[in-house]
Amino acid sequence: MLSGCANFSPDGGMSKVETATAETLGKDIRRIRSDDDAADIEARVRAIIASGLNADKAVQVALLNNRGLQAAFAELATSEAESVEAGLPPSPIFSLARLTASIASGPAYGSVIEIERQVLVNALSLLTLPRRRDIAEHRFKQAQLRAIESVLKTAADTRRAYYRAVASAQTVAFLEEAKLAAEASSEVAKRLGESGALNKLDQAREHAFYAELGAQLAAAKLKRGADRERLVRLLGLWSKDAALKVPAKLPTLPAKIKTLPDIEAEAIDKRIDLAIVRMELDILAKSYGLTRGTRFINVLEVAGMRSFEKETVVTPHPPPEGTKIERSKTRWRGLELEFQIPIWDFGAARTRKAEETYLQSVHRLAERAITIRSEVREAYGGYRGSYDIARHYQKEIVPLRKAISDETMLRYNAMIADLSALLVDARARIMSNIAAIDAQRDYFLATADLQVAIIGGGVAGGAGEGPKVAAGGGEGPGH
Repeated sequence: MLSGCANFSPDGGMSKVETATAETLGKDIRRIRSDDDAADIEARVRAIIASGLNADKAVQVALLNNRGLQAAFAELATSEAESVEAGLPPSPIFSLARLTASIASGPAYGSVIEIERQVLVNALSLLTLPRRRDIAEHRFKQAQLRAIESVLKTAADTRRAYYRAVASAQTVAFLEEAKLAAEASSEVAKRLGESGALNKLDQAREHAFYAELGAQLAAAKLKRGADRERLVRLLGLWSKDAALKVPAKLPTLPAKIKTLPDIEAEAIDKRIDLAIVRMELDILAKSYGLTRGTRFINVLEVAGMRSFEKETVVTPHPPPEGTKIERSKTRWRGLELEFQIPIWDFGAARTRKAEETYLQSVHRLAERAITIRSEVREAYGGYRGSYDIARHYQKEIVPLRKAISDETMLRYNAMIADLSALLVDARARIMSNIAAIDAQRDYFLATADLQVAIIGGGVAGGAGEGPKVAAGGGEGPGH
């Protein structure tokens, strides 16, 4: 009876998830189970956002407020209930039958009442209960790992969305400044054309440059809105809270990047998806042992039976004897054993299926380990390469483009260079600055992807479109 009691954890299995989140991400999580919990989380989220958002704060808000993650926590509690249910002994089946028959023989008549009581227990399920309970516990531990994986995925997706949103806002701000300058130049060109100091061709070039910047700015604003909404969704914000403000610029690049010589071994040790596959293999191994143990008898039921029969006979006689009533009682007790033997294959099909399923999981585990090693090498290469590219734009390309633009402006003012050369350099400088922002964004995205490749939480990748090579375009200078 004690083994049949349900044994639920006080927190629905969240303690392991909370510990892993704190150790891996340095963040805390909390499950929302009531209106009071929701109110506390809402107040904390608003306080975090009011203090100024950065990547780490955005991740913390998402871990507290993302409702998809809360659904994963509820799913974990459901898995615990299923685990407890699977580890309970089989419930006995009670049956009660009452039969009545009438008898008649000549002048005598009567009735027979039979009452049968039966208790049926699945003995095989009872005998295999320890092994089934062990498997159920492993299934619950696997569900905890899946909840941790959901936490890591939410954190990684939020970090990527944050960097994309900030980079989009920074691009829009830069293009707005460039458009203001182009608008002023276009207005000057218009006045010079009216005075006859600037021909129609150069006027058209200046106006076209301003118009192209307007279209480019409109496209950048659309992208900023989409990136911002992705971040808002991950943070679980709505109503007034959805009017989220992100920083104007990306963080500065670090002076140097990390060197990770043992990154493959670290990934094999920490990847949460590999741990899930390993646990699945252990569960299958235990299930395979259970299959072998029950291959010949797969249904075994024991029934305790008790039967009671009561017979009443009425015999009418003339006076002085009168009517005679005779009663008799009979009781039976016994035991019924019922089992099913698969006489056609003796359990060979079930055993063979278990063996092949186990071997399939072994190969899946080996494949997952090989894939993880490749993914982490690829992510580390992207991390180092994106840093070098962003650094190159920051230290070389952008300063050179500024120097070229300044020198061209001096030549134009001295009437050594014409307007077309000035416009070509202006376009090239704008493209270089936008590509520099993209490269800086891609570095931070690669940093998030590297963390995913090491600890898990989705698929590493999605670093964006990649840096754009800024090259001089448009019409070349002419004389």
